[in-house]
Amino acid sequence: MTAYRTIVVGTDGSDSSLLAVERAAAVAADTGAKLVIACAYQAPDPHRVERAQDTLGDDVAYQVVGHNPAEETVRTALERAAKMGATNVETVVRDGPPVPVLAKVVRKFDADLLVVGNRGLNTLAGRILGSVPSEAARKSRVDVLIVHTT
Repeated sequence: MTAYRTIVVGTDGSDSSLLAVERAAAVAADTGAKLVIACAYQAPDPHRVERAQDTLGDDVAYQVVGHNPAEETVRTALERAAKMGATNVETVVRDGPPVPVLAKVVRKFDADLLVVGNRGLNTLAGRILGSVPSEAARKSRVDVLIVHTT
């Protein structure tokens, strides 16, 4: 078996997902693989933005809507990956649901490993509605590492 060449890890900024980033970074550092840190986000609904402005006022609502938390999420994840020894790292921020976004990133970078945390896997909501780790494992065309993070 050959070592992984390109590893994609998904993060939403949660402590759980950042632990998955650390594990993916450690694997990338050990194998010399490229690490791609991906964050999916949902674009703000214009009606919700309008309600926020009505409730919070223009100055405060601008801060909530004008700041892209996904960019901050990948910056934090990039710092964590560097501390774990990953040197060849790229970040990707895409609009959309997590699993389809991760699948697109895996295809775009021709990755051979997808890493996600296990948050939601053993919850009632995860069992009923599905969770990112279980859906990613079911739909992925590459190896999936589900990191025990919770």
